Amino acid sequence: MKKVALVTGSSRGIGAAIAEILAENGWSVCINYIEREDKAEELAEKLRSKGCEVMTYRCDVADADGVKAMVREVEKRLGYVTLLVNNAGIAKQQQFQDITADVWKRVFEVNLGGCFNCTQAVMPNMLHEHAGCIINISSIWGSHGASCEVTYSSTKHAIIGLTRSLAAELAPTGIRVNCVAPGVIDTDMVQVLGQETLDMLARESIPLGRLGTPREIAESVLYLAGATYTTGQVLGVDGGFII
Repeated sequence: MKKVALVTGSSRGIGAAIAEILAENGWSVCINYIEREDKAEELAEKLRSKGCEVMTYRCDVADADGVKAMVREVEKRLGYVTLLVNNAGIAKQQQFQDITADVWKRVFEVNLGGCFNCTQAVMPNMLHEHAGCIINISSIWGSHGASCEVTYSSTKHAIIGLTRSLAAELAPTGIRVNCVAPGVIDTDMVQVLGQETLDMLARESIPLGRLGTPREIAESVLYLAGATYTTGQVLGVDGGFII
């Protein structure tokens, strides 16, 4: 079966690194984005220059109908999705009493709803073929509470629950479901914390003494994509933050 991967939120950061490493290892890849078309196309051209088969598609993963249209287009241009990486996510740092209903709803719609929408969209063929792999991107804040990150942390906890429950449900069909829980990774998302805070985290909270890189998360996804006897697992890639 042709190896076709859909990586959500993959125009930059961790998602871009995942799309890149998969393409370099023989996967045909759909680079999904919602805002940064320039970054998505730049990555696509870089990969095409290496002989990789890639496409880009703009879609808000919170939009179920849009996700279905995206999957249909991927199937038309690349083939049936055999690997789904649910990476798209947003965060908003604020104290709990300041969280509005709209912010709460939007973060859940993207982070958790996106996993739901994309997984349901690719499942029919996976069920038909009795094969497939789903990898969800959670966070250390999905297993370890985070001050001023209640909304984000709640969605990432839920993603771990979704991973374990769906893995149990789908195991008899041959579909594997796993999760990667990144630590503090050097991306645009964490830069809002400020360099002083990031340096302090690296020095005081991360045993390996540094932030992780998007490529290191991508390597863990590549491993799980090929780990044919592994399902229902949460792989922490956090420099020892949680031991």
